[in-house]
Amino acid sequence: MRADRLLALLLLLQNRGRMTAGELAAELEVSVRTVYRDVEALAASGVPVTADRGPDGGYRLMDGYRTRLTGLTDAEADALFLTGAPGPARDLGLGAVLTTAQLKLQAALPAELADRTRRVQDRFHLDAPAWFRDADPVDHLAPVARAVWEQRVLRVHYRRWRGEVHRELHPLGLVLKGGIWYLVAAAVGAATAAAAGSAGVGSAGAASPESAARTYRVSRLLAVEVADETFERPAGFDLAAHWTETARRLTAALHQQTARLRLSPEARRLLPMQFGAAGARALATAGPPDTDGWAEVDLAVESTAVAVGDLLRLGPGAVVLGPPDLREAVAAAATALARRYA
Repeated sequence: MRADRLLALLLLLQNRGRMTAGELAAELEVSVRTVYRDVEALAASGVPVTADRGPDGGYRLMDGYRTRLTGLTDAEADALFLTGAPGPARDLGLGAVLTTAQLKLQAALPAELADRTRRVQDRFHLDAPAWFRDADPVDHLAPVARAVWEQRVLRVHYRRWRGEVHRELHPLGLVLKGGIWYLVAAAVGAATAAAAGSAGVGSAGAASPESAARTYRVSRLLAVEVADETFERPAGFDLAAHWTETARRLTAALHQQTARLRLSPEARRLLPMQFGAAGARALATAGPPDTDGWAEVDLAVESTAVAVGDLLRLGPGAVVLGPPDLREAVAAAATALARRYA
């Protein structure tokens, strides 16, 4: 690992010019003292590293010096596909590998193209997690990722909504959705369940290669074991296509009914923030506002039990007109709330 780090340090100085010990330590995810030792090691090996003192000082390479040690390793080539997602790359244990791969790529580019890549990095940043929500703890993500990479059988202890199960899985891929990691895997053999019910978020149709694949939330893995035996991936399995179909099926299953609402101007402004794409679609087909600014919309909602809580978040600016059972459930909840605060 130290050889990789020394190369990364050398490429940082070559690509970015003068850098302080603190800046190098942050990039390499090591201590400043480690940077001091690594710089001394580079100098001892014949690399012309110069230390400039003072408030604007730092380390730099002697003018005109360039290295051509820019060949990518297999791991670095794999990591380049995560260049737009440095946070997830770190979660997968590829943060340092990705940094080295990017530096090697920049070092191999002509100066003009290298400058363009740096401008892109300076101007665009991906932050995957949603606002106001901490990321899930993913203690077992690294071994799960290794099982996916190496096509190894994975034995897991998984917590689901109605109990815990033990599963033996063929891990087919990892998906990061809204800052949450999901494992797409096919369960094999018999399962020992503490409670009945499905473990996955969704599964594909029986006719597709991924028909046995289900979705497991990585943060709910209580224990994992990467087995020695390997498995063959289903012929024609497409992770992106499987996830798209799973998401479509889940959305269709969740939106079980349509609520007819009468909304104030303020509630209409809240609708897309509270209900996302479903709220935006409802607004797009809303009826004309009346003289007080209230308008009627049709909103796709989940089951009555879930919809009641969601609709109450719109406050007194929302009136449920139908269906009758949903209107009655919201009225009962509002009445119970009023009694609590009476």
